Amino acid sequence: MTDTAPSYALTRPAYVGHSHLAVTDLPTVSAYYQTMLGLKVLERTASGEVLGTEGRPFLTLTTGGDIRRAPRNAPGLFHTAFLMPDRTELARWLRHAAHNNVQLDGASDHIVSEAIYLSDPEGNGIEIYADRPHGEWTFHADGTVEMATNRLDLQALYDSAPADAWLGMADGTAIGHIHLQVGNIPEADRFYRDVLGLKIMAAYPGASFFATGGYHHHVAANIWNSRGAQARTDTMSGLSDYTLQFNDTAALEKAVARLDALEIKATRDDGVWSLKDPWGIGLKLAA
Repeated sequence: MTDTAPSYALTRPAYVGHSHLAVTDLPTVSAYYQTMLGLKVLERTASGEVLGTEGRPFLTLTTGGDIRRAPRNAPGLFHTAFLMPDRTELARWLRHAAHNNVQLDGASDHIVSEAIYLSDPEGNGIEIYADRPHGEWTFHADGTVEMATNRLDLQALYDSAPADAWLGMADGTAIGHIHLQVGNIPEADRFYRDVLGLKIMAAYPGASFFATGGYHHHVAANIWNSRGAQARTDTMSGLSDYTLQFNDTAALEKAVARLDALEIKATRDDGVWSLKDPWGIGLKLAA
């Protein structure tokens, strides 16, 4: 295991610990995450693989004969966001990407973070980002955080990278947040804020950003491609489920109590609660 101190995002009362994607072509998608993102295969199962860094498993890929590519407007994944330990590692990854002709979808300076966007071979969105120090973020009186979508100077970031060999994702890399496509925002607010207990940290037209403990967002939800979408089916490719890991067991107990009070079906296995959000996206709650 790594001795690297965990990122601020992972020290909050709850954080995203794991993402699970269903894919139609496991070898191709896995190879992409290994070569382009530098993840390592930590475990192989009958149906898939678990990838991560030496210190942390955080992405599961599975496949099956009945998995079919989800339409672009289906609820599910907008992107899985991989959080680098620092800006130097983000720059080092960008240098690797540039030298290997990785196709980027975009890049943004969000004030609280610097982010680069791309997609895997099956269209699953990926964000590679580094946070600015928490002490530099600007918070409003209501506790929300100042965020924006400004142009990121990729050349300056590239130029700041060390000229050493890139050896894959650094220990300390983790999933910093997960961004979802949902059917409507008020319902997302009711579920993620009122049921699970996350706080709305920012709101954009057609999107809400939720977090615990003053992070900018652990979960986001938007309707930019998926307005009015109905629930996913189990045979759709894309986000099968993800895990909210609770450092604060009292927060987990409150969330489970609300699920029970609202008669939202959840099953418990070995201390992990499994359920689905209003759009059929799988969710595990663990402590």
